[in-house]
Amino acid sequence: MSQHGAQGSARRGGTAWALVITSVAGFMAALDNLVVTTALPAIREDLGGALHDLEWTVSAYTLTFAVLLMFGAALGDRFGRRRLFLVGITVFTAASAAAAMAPGIDSLIAARAVQGVGAAIMMPLTLTLLTAAVPAERRGMAYGIWGAVNGLAVASGPLVGGSLTEHISWQWIFWLNVPLGLALLPLARLRLAESHGTGAPLDVPGTLLASGGLFGIVYGLVRGPVDGWTGPVVLTSLFAGAALLVAFVLYSTRARNPMLPMRLFRSRAFAGVNAASLLMFLGMFGSIFLLSQYMQNVLGYTPTEAGLRMLPWTGMPMLVAPLAGILSDRIGGRPVVAAGLFLQAAGLGYLAYVVTADVTYAAQLPGLILSGIGMALFFAPASALVMSSVVQAEQGIASGANNALREVGGALGIAVMSSIFAAQGGYGSAQSFVDGLRPAIAVGAAVVALAGVAALLIPARRGNGALPADHRQTQPPTDPELQPPTDPELLPPAEAATR
Repeated sequence: MSQHGAQGSARRGGTAWALVITSVAGFMAALDNLVVTTALPAIREDLGGALHDLEWTVSAYTLTFAVLLMFGAALGDRFGRRRLFLVGITVFTAASAAAAMAPGIDSLIAARAVQGVGAAIMMPLTLTLLTAAVPAERRGMAYGIWGAVNGLAVASGPLVGGSLTEHISWQWIFWLNVPLGLALLPLARLRLAESHGTGAPLDVPGTLLASGGLFGIVYGLVRGPVDGWTGPVVLTSLFAGAALLVAFVLYSTRARNPMLPMRLFRSRAFAGVNAASLLMFLGMFGSIFLLSQYMQNVLGYTPTEAGLRMLPWTGMPMLVAPLAGILSDRIGGRPVVAAGLFLQAAGLGYLAYVVTADVTYAAQLPGLILSGIGMALFFAPASALVMSSVVQAEQGIASGANNALREVGGALGIAVMSSIFAAQGGYGSAQSFVDGLRPAIAVGAAVVALAGVAALLIPARRGNGALPADHRQTQPPTDPELQPPTDPELLPPAEAATR
């Protein structure tokens, strides 16, 4: 089916349905990043296991998710995006049920790894399927709602996990996915249209190099805080991963049909938004990971109470992100993304300044609100920038690359900020926790500010938010199948008028 035909068919299937289906699927995948963190004490009580095993209940998911994202997107482009989306939902749902019924810690870790595989297939295809279903003039609002739901899932993972564990049982953090997944399967089959990418054959060498490189990097980041950054396994993993990624870049510059064409990064828009995404998730993930523990371990809140008090931050995307999407349609995504990142950096900097062993909630509130507004302003316009920086045929792999960089940024954020926390403080006392938390959050604020600088490198956009033609042109001009889109809906107004 042609891309244009798929787009028309998807619209007949209903923009609202596509938005609901892709948002719920994205929510499930994003939620499971951090949903386990507040349930770890209960899991250890039921299943046993050392601290090392408990950490792997979080890391096994992050590892397979980050490593296979680009491969999942490539499979969807090659064999059909809706078809692979259904496969991803099926794998994720079945693995969630297996995790809920796990009889021991090892089987739980294995189920979490399989969950990550399903999420890696499902997540990058949510944006491509949504883009195909929504008219160009309404994509800003659609991306806003999608971004709000995904941002809420990432930030509210500790609240959801803590509430379910406290009031029902830890198994329900996984059972929650099962009815959602079962409901999505027939809806996706009936309401989403099929579409494909370029039709190029799978890039097996590139897939192996990228997957191996990401595995080495993420595994080293996960193990670094536990084994020490100079440990032989950690160093070997990091150096081998880096070497494989360098080999992947060199290979992709010469391959005929690479999984991730390196020429995409010659576009300031594509390179800028991906750099901003990686840095933003680095600062944001690490901060949420530590602040949720601070509210429980230092301020004495239960998991549910801590989650509720973080709602000015974690719940803000639901209110602001749809408005951010509309705003980006009118003035372009760059100023909205940059403003959001600088606001979040300011919020984190404020929190780093005010945190003490007995700080009042009222004193924390301005920082939480600033961070929430900033995060909400980032998600929707950033997604729109990614999808409009490439032609339609390569939107799947662009989404996969952006999601992979976000996941790597999140893993890096938790590893780096945990290391700073451990070097400057620890869990020994409330004051020791604060001594480690303050410099870690300050580093998170600085990293998010750098993300804002990267966003300013994105080229300005014209009236309806479309990129100037020279920044959308990422394909070689000699390949007629991969030319920039000629659909007037996807062109700037002046260019559309001439067509």
